[in-house]
Amino acid sequence: MFSENRTAAILAKAVADDATALDAATTLRASTLGGARALGFGDRIGSIEVGKQADLVCVDLSALETQPLHTVLAQLVYATGRQQVSDVWIAGKPKLVQRELVGMDLPGIIANARQGRERIRHIRA
Repeated sequence: MFSENRTAAILAKAVADDATALDAATTLRASTLGGARALGFGDRIGSIEVGKQADLVCVDLSALETQPLHTVLAQLVYATGRQQVSDVWIAGKPKLVQRELVGMDLPGIIANARQGRERIRHIRA
């Protein structure tokens, strides 16, 4: 979602011919709560609230590529990628801890991906 947010914000500025169009806060709101509402799930996901599913990411903004840090929201939209994600929780359960996957069947996931690739190859053939 990081690259999609960046692309959306930059395209909005280009189309509007206005550097202030679709600011970082609006971009993040559109991709989180806005996306959840568009899918009809705004009551369950999209924001951090009691009773909603807790899918969260922790972004490490201390790395060289994220410096100098002026505003966190702008940094998240314009200069952050998956390489800065250090931790992930899905439904409140840790799935990535200090950049290491946990609680997942990695061989099974890889095998499933390869099976999917083969199904796609047969469709195209």
